[in-house]
Amino acid sequence: MPIQPPAGVGGIIPAGFTPAVRPTPSIDAGAEARGADFGSKVVSALEDLQAAHAETDRLATAAATGDLAAVEDYMLQATQTQLATELTVAVRNRAVESFNEIMRMQI
Repeated sequence: MPIQPPAGVGGIIPAGFTPAVRPTPSIDAGAEARGADFGSKVVSALEDLQAAHAETDRLATAAATGDLAAVEDYMLQATQTQLATELTVAVRNRAVESFNEIMRMQI
């Protein structure tokens, strides 16, 4: 069904002009896969952090009971776990800030 120009605008829009109809963009199947991939990476990173905490706890127990030959192993693991936790908290805080900023946007 061609769109008729309003009266008095006939010279601007050529006769017989039909605007191209663009299809509604659909969700890219690859976007869903990438989203699932991102989610699995976040879960994997949190599981790695949890495993690091468990290893740190195990080494702390071994150091306290005298079963740990090299105390520096515990210190190294504890420092790495602390840095990983600080990074995770910083990323989480930034994500929350970004979410709140998006929620404050005017539509």
